[in-house]
Amino acid sequence: MIRTLLRVTGRLAVSLAVLLTSLWACLALWYQLPGPAPVKIGAPVLWAAFGLAAIALLWRGRAARALLSYAVGFAMLLGWWGTILPSQDRVWADDVARQVTGKVEGSVVTMNNVRNFDWRSDTDHTARWETRRYDLDRLKSVDVALSYWTGPAIAHTLVSFGFDDGQFLTFSIEIRKERGESFSSIGGFFKQFETSLIAADEHDILRVRTNVRGEDVYLYRVHLPQPEMRSLFLAYLDEGAALARAPSFYNTLTANCTTIVYALAKRIVPGLPMDYRLLASGYLPDYLYDVGGLTPGYSMEALRAAGRITERAIATDKTPGADFSQAIRQGLPGVDAKAAQ
Repeated sequence: MIRTLLRVTGRLAVSLAVLLTSLWACLALWYQLPGPAPVKIGAPVLWAAFGLAAIALLWRGRAARALLSYAVGFAMLLGWWGTILPSQDRVWADDVARQVTGKVEGSVVTMNNVRNFDWRSDTDHTARWETRRYDLDRLKSVDVALSYWTGPAIAHTLVSFGFDDGQFLTFSIEIRKERGESFSSIGGFFKQFETSLIAADEHDILRVRTNVRGEDVYLYRVHLPQPEMRSLFLAYLDEGAALARAPSFYNTLTANCTTIVYALAKRIVPGLPMDYRLLASGYLPDYLYDVGGLTPGYSMEALRAAGRITERAIATDKTPGADFSQAIRQGLPGVDAKAAQ
């Protein structure tokens, strides 16, 4: 009786392993196998049949043959998967066509390829890539922006650095789309996108989310000493240099806009705890609040209410000449009232 139970349990466990790896294999073939639609559909169907046949042989008492055949096939698939490498040379979408790089001379950073697009719609824009200079001795603030487009758990994370001369520069880890591609969270698990680091003017990168794409954006002042602000800025430059030297794949779970921010911040503040809210990025502000990273003296509810910049951003389109960065910070906790005027 015990032997039979163990045998059945073992077969169930192996069957589950075959099912899960077959699902992964089918998705990998769908997203990465080159060729026309019949090939991209046919290959996953054939693999699914292969996996089911292995399970059927397993339950008919031919475990050795079933597992050996499936293991060899899966090993060959993994070998092919390892040949798929990230590239710098594709026909990129306009907004991720260039990678930011920077050169540090003393306290002054010269940034190449700072994006400053003028967006009229998501497909209609005037492209501008600029060279800008920032004095890190004048760095005075760090803000984190969360842009929500599908429920409370999922948001895109951006980090904006402010200087005492009124300049703001926003960094954003994004998928590097090819022209005509759109974001896919599932595709992000299967090497569909490279990683891009964008450095941009707030009037570009925040306004396109609030005023053009209809996303809901919240802004929070991060409580950091100036030396740590400076180190975080330089860490972004290091990330940009690394991506310029060697491209890497975006991963929806392990290398996304929030987990990379966490990795950068952990270099500056060792010991930051890992937390599920780094994966469910929409809850990142609650995580930052719990570790003491947001403006002190306010409840999380008050910070969230005051940090919603969507309506303030939209209103700037009705006020010609309005300073976008100042307008969105009106009433933001931690911001000097005079600085936001």
